[in-house]
Amino acid sequence: MKIDPSIAYRTKAQKEVGPNGREPCLGGELREKAVWVDESICIGCRYCAHVATNTFVIEPNLGRSRAISQDGDTTQRIQEAIDTCPVNCIHWVQFEKLEDLRAQLAQLDLQDLGKLPKHQRRRNFFKFDK
Repeated sequence: MKIDPSIAYRTKAQKEVGPNGREPCLGGELREKAVWVDESICIGCRYCAHVATNTFVIEPNLGRSRAISQDGDTTQRIQEAIDTCPVNCIHWVQFEKLEDLRAQLAQLDLQDLGKLPKHQRRRNFFKFDK
């Protein structure tokens, strides 16, 4: 029995049953709230970025966590990341408040957590007598 390969172009596609990556939350439902990281409180521990890798990243210039995608991980995974935060800087907020929160954050002068301050010269605190 020989199969005609052109049948693939005439056959209707079957409806996908499982998650296909185009859902608002990888197999989940639309969320009522958005996730927000208060970077002014964040200590850069990276716990959230290790738990919900598709939602949180460590901002490279300041070394603080940032939510980059609202539909990157499931609600349960994001809540687990929130629960691991030692300083409680991650919150569920209304989507409408995100722009105001971003504007408030942009006005702050945050210190870089990833680098030590530069010193003019190295000091030798330990002097040994010969």
